Amino acid sequence: MAKYLIRANYSLNGTKGLIKKGGSARRAAVEQMLTGMGGKLESFYFAFGDTDVFIVADIPDAKSAAAVSLTVNAAGGAQVTTTPLMTPEEVDEACKKSVRYRAPGA
Repeated sequence: MAKYLIRANYSLNGTKGLIKKGGSARRAAVEQMLTGMGGKLESFYFAFGDTDVFIVADIPDAKSAAAVSLTVNAAGGAQVTTTPLMTPEEVDEACKKSVRYRAPGA
């Protein structure tokens, strides 16, 4: 299962819903959504500044992660950005791969 960082920013209506139901209810809704996709919520944190929520989740594959992102964005309560995460060991493996590449202008 792949790990993803999901950053969310609430819309006006999303903020109103958060105020009405609270943060724990929002975390529970996200956890239920991820479990329904075969995933798992690792962490859920509210913040203030450029991003309202930071989520780390295990999601089965890129198609499932895209479906989550599309569904949440289409619902209109929040705008999410989803970033795949890699372990140090995965980066070690990437560093060992041989890539044939020619830079522009070379």
